[in-house]
Amino acid sequence: MSERLKVNVTSEFGKLEGVIVHTPGLEVEEMTPETAKRALYSDILNLAVAGKEYMQLKGVLSKASRCFEVKDLLSDVLSNDLVRQKLLQEICTAEKALDILPALLEIDAKELARQLIQGVPIKRDNLTRYLSQERFSLTPLHNFLFTRDASMSFCDEVVIGKMANKVRDREALIMETIFNNHPLIEARTLNPLNAEGLTPDKKIMIEGGDFQVAREDVLVIGTGIRTSTEGIDFILESIKAKKEKIHHVIVQELPDMPESFIHLDMVFTFLDRDACMVYEPLILGTNRYHTIHIQIENGEVSSIQEEKNLPEALKKLGMDLKPIHCGGSKDIWTQEREQWHSGANFFAIAPGQVIGYERNVNTVEELNKNGFEVIKAEDYISGKATLPKNQKCVITIAGSELARGGGGARCMSMPFRRKSIEW
Repeated sequence: MSERLKVNVTSEFGKLEGVIVHTPGLEVEEMTPETAKRALYSDILNLAVAGKEYMQLKGVLSKASRCFEVKDLLSDVLSNDLVRQKLLQEICTAEKALDILPALLEIDAKELARQLIQGVPIKRDNLTRYLSQERFSLTPLHNFLFTRDASMSFCDEVVIGKMANKVRDREALIMETIFNNHPLIEARTLNPLNAEGLTPDKKIMIEGGDFQVAREDVLVIGTGIRTSTEGIDFILESIKAKKEKIHHVIVQELPDMPESFIHLDMVFTFLDRDACMVYEPLILGTNRYHTIHIQIENGEVSSIQEEKNLPEALKKLGMDLKPIHCGGSKDIWTQEREQWHSGANFFAIAPGQVIGYERNVNTVEELNKNGFEVIKAEDYISGKATLPKNQKCVITIAGSELARGGGGARCMSMPFRRKSIEW
């Protein structure tokens, strides 16, 4: 057996060494105009097109790092009867589908992993089920291509997401099961629902799109419609419980609307030790959304105060980041258009080497002006282009269809291991 990969994420941009993805499949095609809203989508994706575009992202990640598919990892752990029994019991209880539990227990691991993601069709063997308008006993996980949200790595721990919408709860259960049981991954998990010594709060919500690791001792977390202040308080309590040296949590308030502001990583992402991507009107502009710096020292909150904005708060902690503007600096309308299509949502595979959508031409141009060489994903994957050693670059992936799903490269990748940064 291969050597176990220990979870280690102490920044958003250390060299990538382990990442989990989910290639979109039939669960995307099972969406209808009626179910799209319930599935948290504002539009229906064309899988044939989105799938081709996704292979560019996966191709880049696979070339840069060890890249794992959720379905494969899930299939591996489901071959253990005890793990299978526990997970299925939890899922069927939560989704009020205990009647199908015996049948699910009989399915082989690979097929079961597929059904848990793509949906378990309803068996119309009694009158209630025959007349039901539902097509599935367990609905497809339409959002699982956004693997970022259901779990978050920080140092050697994985925080399990407490999703804002029940339709995504199964994603968190699956990720927790993988991290707790897969023989290839060594991890400690921290779940808001069963954290030792902490009373779970029903208002706790926390999703990975709002959770960013700036440095080993600095977290940046957004609070809005997907991550509650109670969710951030849970993170504070877990840091306090360790009674370690100084830790900092910088909190950025987010608007409820538009829906493109769903997570912090839609308006702010780290690019390198010295650069970040920002949606300027929200992150740097004058507005009513607070930026709050919380300092924790030896198990206690030693200070809590408001800051001017995120880059200023990070600068005070020794991280002097140049803000690069999503949509460029020409006008606010271009910024709005490109932010809508995940123009601020970048994922780093190494310091200063990031992945983003090529459709956001003004954002890419702005990166280029700031020293980022532009490389097409297909050229990198084919070997036609190589990444410049220790130089900044942006690898552009196609996103005419994928971007309509409401997320970018960061949303679609769950890193669990990176090289530590030398500061």
